[in-house]
Amino acid sequence: MGSSNSEQENNSLSACTISRDIQNFDLLIEDMETAMGDNWGALNFAEALAFFNQPESEEMEFIAIAIDESDENDMSIPGEVIVAAKSREVKVILIAEDVSPTSLHQLLRQGADEFVPYPLPENELQAAIDRLRRRDTEVQIMQQGAAFDASGPANDSVVLAVQGIAGGTGATTFAVNLAWELANVSKDNPPSVCLLDLSLQTGTVATYLDLPRRDIVYELWSDTEAMDDVIFKQTLVSHEEKLWVLTAPPDILPLDMITPEDVSRIVEMARRHFDYVIVDMPGSLVLWTETVLHAAQIYFTTLELDMRSAQNALRLKRALKAEELPIEKLRFCLNRAPRFTDLSGKSRVKRMAESLEISVEVQLPDGGRAIMQAGDHGTPLATTAAKNPLRREIAKLAASLHELGNEDAEEAA
Repeated sequence: MGSSNSEQENNSLSACTISRDIQNFDLLIEDMETAMGDNWGALNFAEALAFFNQPESEEMEFIAIAIDESDENDMSIPGEVIVAAKSREVKVILIAEDVSPTSLHQLLRQGADEFVPYPLPENELQAAIDRLRRRDTEVQIMQQGAAFDASGPANDSVVLAVQGIAGGTGATTFAVNLAWELANVSKDNPPSVCLLDLSLQTGTVATYLDLPRRDIVYELWSDTEAMDDVIFKQTLVSHEEKLWVLTAPPDILPLDMITPEDVSRIVEMARRHFDYVIVDMPGSLVLWTETVLHAAQIYFTTLELDMRSAQNALRLKRALKAEELPIEKLRFCLNRAPRFTDLSGKSRVKRMAESLEISVEVQLPDGGRAIMQAGDHGTPLATTAAKNPLRREIAKLAASLHELGNEDAEEAA
């Protein structure tokens, strides 16, 4: 089983299991041998604490802590091991059998990176190891790039929020493609762009960009006070190493699970590292809508040329005025806008704007079937339908926003 003590002394191990008695977890022994060959060892909790006081512990890739109901009498011991491992920047996989959700939550909060139930599902340990390695690779890419350069943007970052005023008005399509166009707006000096999917229940940014939804997103939202640069980096995933995305969690969560303080911390963290922060908002108004509205320079609101959009626009205006919120930040975007030659349609747009006392500043043409196809394939419009009229309009908007931002920066200088 695993490696000998002499091999451990020679720093040949890259992983180890930690438990009261590894013989109680025979399936873990088999899976570790499959995943790591002879390059692993086994320690009990006392040996582990002593081991992490030695410099060679920093050479470990990960540890797998195995616990069962017998360990619940004193969860502080596994917790101490997790803290010791994280202090050495060693990844932690938590393997538990018949342990209460409260105990699991406590250990995850202390820094465990992955959780796998015991008995181990087939290939699940290897999958957890692969996720840890993939996460490390993503962080290395980000550290090498400009997105997390210490001299990067701070208070000059631009926050752009997008919210649909009714279902199916293209808010997420607009947010995703605007973010992608901004990330590619300049070939010589492209800005860094982060896209935040704050629709915790039905967020589809991950689908539109073919990105994985990871459990670490839930862990981030569960304790934003503990968030630092490293944790934030680990939570983001990239699309073609140009656009960085905080996806929605893999499971549906209540919108009131997060607070205005949570949202403020995430947005400010993104602002510290990116030139542009695009926020895809849920369709409902929530406690933290005000937080994003205050943080954003522009709050895009998508609507269509129909009664439901008109009524909701009126209700939104009344709600913001009643709370004395900055309604002047709203920019109404008409989805499926009439064509240039559709004079009747243009007349309807004008009448709707006048009756609602709003200005429809952005008119997005109907992109047709290409929109659905791009979403199904998980690619931006620029990749699959570069000449699509909707893509061209969003590209022009991104270029004008970037040009305006550069002019403001030059005036401030």
